Amino acid sequence: MPKRVDRAARREEILAAAMRVFARKGFAASRIDDVAAEAGIAKGSVYLYFDSRDALLRAAFESYAALSADVLAGLGPGPALDRLATLVRRVVAMLAAHPDHARVLVDLWASGPPLDMAAVYRDHRAVIEDLLRQAAGEGALRAGIGPEHAVVVVAAIEGCLLQWLVDPALPLAELAGPVIDVCVEGIRA
Repeated sequence: MPKRVDRAARREEILAAAMRVFARKGFAASRIDDVAAEAGIAKGSVYLYFDSRDALLRAAFESYAALSADVLAGLGPGPALDRLATLVRRVVAMLAAHPDHARVLVDLWASGPPLDMAAVYRDHRAVIEDLLRQAAGEGALRAGIGPEHAVVVVAAIEGCLLQWLVDPALPLAELAGPVIDVCVEGIRA
């Protein structure tokens, strides 16, 4: 009897292999042959799941976007600034847990095919802006804090991410605390 393959699991294995290859070699230099070798399968098997290298990239981006959406969901009850601190911790933990995603995204920001990263950033900023509005309504913010501060919170996290990617000795997961000190406690009334 032929061996049965769990299609969903195989697809995820191929996608994970593609992320490792893209992270290691860069998207532009990666080939389907590289992905197949990384996954330990024949090149033709990759094409059973993804019709091109760009399709692999889109799937990788969709995977990242789904992780990102999960982080934004369900911050729970409580004071808005406490929920903002929780969000910062979750985002930093997600990025630290998925370094290949981060490396691929940075590679693509610099030179790759257009993906809708702006939508991911808009989603993050919208959640943070909403938390800032709620915090203002709770009287928890100092004067002068507005929606533009959501951009700064995202930028602080991204700045830590970029530094970690070029200097892996930095403890990214431990940088959530300093980001919270500056970007959450620094705006508290």
